[in-house]
Amino acid sequence: MEWMQGLDAGWVTATPDLGRPAQLTALGNGVVPQQAARALELLAPPLGRCPRCRIR
Repeated sequence: MEWMQGLDAGWVTATPDLGRPAQLTALGNGVVPQQAARALELLAPPLGRCPRCRIR
């Protein structure tokens, strides 16, 4: 399941003492990194000069 979310192999499944049900819960509740990055691109305003500031 990790590869489907773009995570490195073993990101969750190689965690010691974490059973299969807990692994699936962690992966199911996680955020896909590519999706989070795209959301930030869409929602965050571009950084630029403030139109009210006068920098000389």
